[in-house]
Parts: sequence; structure tokens; C-alpha cells
Amino acid sequence: MDTVFIQGLKIDTVIGIYDWERKIRQEVVLDIEMSADISTAASTDHIDQALNYKDICKRLRSFVSDSEFQLVETLAEEICQIVIKEFGVQWVKLKLNKGEAITGAEGVGVIIERTKDQ
Repeated sequence: MDTVFIQGLKIDTVIGIYDWERKIRQEVVLDIEMSADISTAASTDHIDQALNYKDICKRLRSFVSDSEFQLVETLAEEICQIVIKEFGVQWVKLKLNKGEAITGAEGVGVIIERTKDQ
């Protein structure tokens, strides 16, 4: 299995459980790894045969930017489901970093893996 990745995708969104968090936009950073068989794309050198990471980024920017979840866990799950269902990926690993949400920490968040069969 080959892996296509997106690293450091920054998106502003409303996320959090506290009243003050519901009134502001915060940056989340996504690192995504996705299963893909790149052999056909490599042999044809054509984007139609590839897992188009530009399209994935565009879809996730739109979704995350418009979302207003309380928990990073919920947002992460929804992102993985979009990647699997809309882009035909069999496996996805997502790191969702909420940044400096905790004083003294460079980042906090979740890392989850999902498969098509889950």
C-alpha cells in the first residue's frame, strides 16, 4: 500500500467547549495520511488516476471552516469520514492539533485512524 499525505493544513474554525471559544475562530492544523495505490497514476502521469490532495484540501477547508464543533474528537471523526466516503480511501490517519489551547503546551489534539470497514 502506498500513502499520500497532507502535512500542516491550517484552517480557522469555531472549536471548543467554553463560552469564549464559541465566540472566536481558532486555528487547527491537520496532518493526514491516506492509503492509495499510486501505480496507475505513476504509469499514466495523469491526475485523474491519482488521489487528488488538492481536492481533498479544498473540501476539508470548506467543511472545517464552516463547522462549529465543541470537541476535537468529533471534528476529527467527521474529517476522516469525509476522506473515506467522498474520496474512496480505504484507510486514513489524522492528527488534529488545536495549537496552544493549553498554557505551556505547543499543541494538543487527537490522532485517529479509521478504515472503510469501521
